[in-house]
Amino acid sequence: MATIEKRDIAIAIILSIITLGIFALYWMYRVSEDSNALLGRQWPVSSGILILLTIVTFGIYGFYWYYMTGQAWDEYIVNRENGMAGSRGVVYLILSIVGLSIVNLALIQNELNQRATVA
Repeated sequence: MATIEKRDIAIAIILSIITLGIFALYWMYRVSEDSNALLGRQWPVSSGILILLTIVTFGIYGFYWYYMTGQAWDEYIVNRENGMAGSRGVVYLILSIVGLSIVNLALIQNELNQRATVA
């Protein structure tokens, strides 16, 4: 099983605001790494390239990443935890489009914290 570290969501949001989004990019990198490890999948691009593509495309690649990550979480919950299918991908995409990507990071981090193996 992958080692997932529990992170404080409130601190991450505050640091993201104070650093004008720079910490949010690091947080996105960590969330991507942890999600890939837990979900047992690997993107065609690394987490570092994810950040680069998000910056170069002025956030558009991030929209795609949030949508696909939401879909992967839904699949994980249905297949491995016998949970109900959801619409995380659509919710994450809509939140991204209206400028609330930080909420996506908080939601994904919450999912990771629930399954964290390191406090």
